[in-house]
Amino acid sequence: MGTALSACWPLLLGIGLMMLGNGLQGSLLGVRANLEGFSTAITGIVMSGYFVGFLFGSIITPKILATVGHVRVFAALASLASTATLLHAVFPDPFVWTLIRIVTGFCFAGLYIVSESWLNDTATNETRGQILSFYMMIVFGCMAAGQFLLTLADPGGYNLFIIISVLVSLALIPSALTASPAPNMDQPKRLSIVKLYKVSPTGVIAMIVVGMAQGAFFSMAAVYGGLIGLSLAQISAFISLVIVGGALLQLPIGRLSDKFDRRQIILLTAIFTALSAVAVFYLQDFEDKTWFMVGAAAFGGFCMPLYSLCIAYTNDYLEPDEMVAASSGLILVNGVGAVVGPVAISSLMAYYGASAFFVFLAAAHVFIAVFTLYRMSITDAVPLEDQGDFVAMPMRSGTIAATMNPETEEWEETVEEVVPILPFGLSKAQLSILADLTDGDDDDEENDLMDDGPSLWNRNG
Repeated sequence: MGTALSACWPLLLGIGLMMLGNGLQGSLLGVRANLEGFSTAITGIVMSGYFVGFLFGSIITPKILATVGHVRVFAALASLASTATLLHAVFPDPFVWTLIRIVTGFCFAGLYIVSESWLNDTATNETRGQILSFYMMIVFGCMAAGQFLLTLADPGGYNLFIIISVLVSLALIPSALTASPAPNMDQPKRLSIVKLYKVSPTGVIAMIVVGMAQGAFFSMAAVYGGLIGLSLAQISAFISLVIVGGALLQLPIGRLSDKFDRRQIILLTAIFTALSAVAVFYLQDFEDKTWFMVGAAAFGGFCMPLYSLCIAYTNDYLEPDEMVAASSGLILVNGVGAVVGPVAISSLMAYYGASAFFVFLAAAHVFIAVFTLYRMSITDAVPLEDQGDFVAMPMRSGTIAATMNPETEEWEETVEEVVPILPFGLSKAQLSILADLTDGDDDDEENDLMDDGPSLWNRNG
């Protein structure tokens, strides 16, 4: 591990600082919006701005990188994100905050792309497994730790915004001083959502709803915690436990999906998510919040793996040369759901109160379960031998495993090294997608699923 990390520790440090700052910022804004007197509905609109910006940033940043370069892009985005954070405290206005959140989402999407692509380019086939495992621990550890920074100062003042700004600014230093050469960035091909839906209706619909649910949770969890009377420390623990729960159950659930019809695991996971959401709904009024926190961890444990399960399931219906475009489409629909989720849940909370928070989340996952059950009743399952193996990997990563080739011996060694360590996973097919996303070949034929004939369309999920 020491040898592998010696060349990339500056990049990992930068990623960790970014996750600390971004984790704190999301919770802080929810609390501060309540202190500023923003209505719950308005707060939801403000918070959804982040996902709007993130969506556009994910599309635009790779194009900018091709002409400007990694160092300049990272420096510009880090400076802009740092400045935008401070403006929240200067202009506590919902319209201004919405614009700032769009800018922030755009910046962080770009910062993640630059950092992860650079980190991947630094790794070799021999060291990628070690770096990947350490990367996962940093991502989820710092995201959870960032929640507890909320207790360092009064959320009604400037200090926490300054801390976020400092963390994001400091993330620039290790990346700017790294001696690793900047990697090349190639644009993935696109696949229309209509074609993707025809291939896997379950995957597309579930991904939209998962985006709605997870976007709603992370945007409004701090607001919800304030409405039910949680202290700042309890809000921090609440959100952190959801993240930790998701990390811990990702690999066990993923392993089960390798051994059974993946739709059955999606169905059961959605049902358990809904049940845990209902349990938290009833536990929220208890004076002792111990069981409430346990329920929150269980909710996160079942909710968070659904993203990876949906991608793995969709990939089971695709040929290798179709996966790049399909991955791009799934990320798009998930992003659209994440934009809609905060607006929908905040509107319900404005009308029905805090109780609507987990009712909405439960209903969303009941919908996933019902739709999955319906699809199971009219289509056959993919044979188990055709399903890809589940390999642990952070959910958001798009470039970190870009050069992992599932046909090589080195890739198999990396898998064996990573699986025992990481709780967040994707399938071998997904890792193949990631390889093509940043290491594409311009000579590849255009991905057009309609040209593959009836055999593919008859397998739709």
